[in-house]
Amino acid sequence: QVQLVESGGGSVQAGDSLRLSCAASRGTFSRYAMGWFRQAPGKEREFVAAITRDSSRTSYADSLQGRFTFSRDNEKNTVYLQMNSLKPEDTAVYYCAAREEVYISVLRMRVNEYDYWGQGTQVTVSS
Repeated sequence: QVQLVESGGGSVQAGDSLRLSCAASRGTFSRYAMGWFRQAPGKEREFVAAITRDSSRTSYADSLQGRFTFSRDNEKNTVYLQMNSLKPEDTAVYYCAAREEVYISVLRMRVNEYDYWGQGTQVTVSS
């Protein structure tokens, strides 16, 4: 089964950018649909972005207003979340998730649809 490790989090100022990475091991990475979620203190884990096995489709939470970009490199077994124009409300622990999919172009956007999770990386945005 796949194992996921996130990196790239940190403390930044409002308006700055960060790029999160999630490296996968053990498993055929290209067989997995991937997602990013986040969880702020006292709140439920929420959807951020999803990508298909072949990068043909992506989906984002409406609240992001086009500030984030989700990409993947199947040769490097890694997904990336480019986060621009960060806001204090983006402060959360960010998790990547994987689900093995038969179909190439399926997107998954619910927490309970994913089978594998990383340990999370903290993003803190100060005003």
